[in-house]
Amino acid sequence: MKRNLGGLGAAVAMALLAGCQGTTPTIGSLGAKTVATGAAGGANAQDANAQLERCGETLGTLAIEEDQQNNPLLALLQQRSKQEASAVPTLRLLIQQSNCFVLVERGRALNNMMVERDMEQIGEIRAGSNFGKGQMVAADYTMIPSITFNQRDTSQAGGAIGALVPIAGAVAGSVQTNDAATVLTLIDNRSGVQIVAAEGSARNMDFAGIGAMAAGFGALMGVKSKSPQEKILVAAFMDAYNQTVRAARGYQAQTVKGGLGTGGLMPVDGASKAAQ
Repeated sequence: MKRNLGGLGAAVAMALLAGCQGTTPTIGSLGAKTVATGAAGGANAQDANAQLERCGETLGTLAIEEDQQNNPLLALLQQRSKQEASAVPTLRLLIQQSNCFVLVERGRALNNMMVERDMEQIGEIRAGSNFGKGQMVAADYTMIPSITFNQRDTSQAGGAIGALVPIAGAVAGSVQTNDAATVLTLIDNRSGVQIVAAEGSARNMDFAGIGAMAAGFGALMGVKSKSPQEKILVAAFMDAYNQTVRAARGYQAQTVKGGLGTGGLMPVDGASKAAQ
């Protein structure tokens, strides 16, 4: 009898899978979103996350470092996909929505910009296209994004849940805590001085197996509900950016007696008098 029930359950599961050819795509599905939402057009932001810091006055122009060869975030995202991925576009969205900086292109699209100028130089661009010299906007600052910590299952939350809620004991071992920490560094391009450094962090909990219990045949189907680690990183970068904006609003220039870069107040033994 048990064998018959088991076979029936498997047959039902297979029938459900066979009959489901995929759901109709949903535009703007909440399940696919990260903390970065909406759009930006110039200073206008649409459907931005309410937790994102915003500025009534922009602080300058900004370029984001996009090192495609040595990008730890790019390497992380490529672990699960052969396609190229990056968090920089999402960071760009957050920055433009905040209206705190005007973004200028210094990444991969700069190559396309230069191609258009080269074509203009050799006469392949229509007259009046206005790709002459002296039109590109300078970047006042450069932002450098980096990941300092990114790990799954950083705490044993499952044991605590199983002890407090007996019915959850079956899935307690499937509960994981994911953590990420990021740093954004803001550099003044004219002087090379670091203006702001800010850390951001984010955490979520994965409840693998709970969806399976609700479905009734999760063990058979092997269902798991996990939040992609990329979403945690985006949240950590948003936190770091908010911290950056708050620090930039209260920025006070550091001063050195005698001026920056003139030798400092800690001369080493044997230094020339001019350096001292």
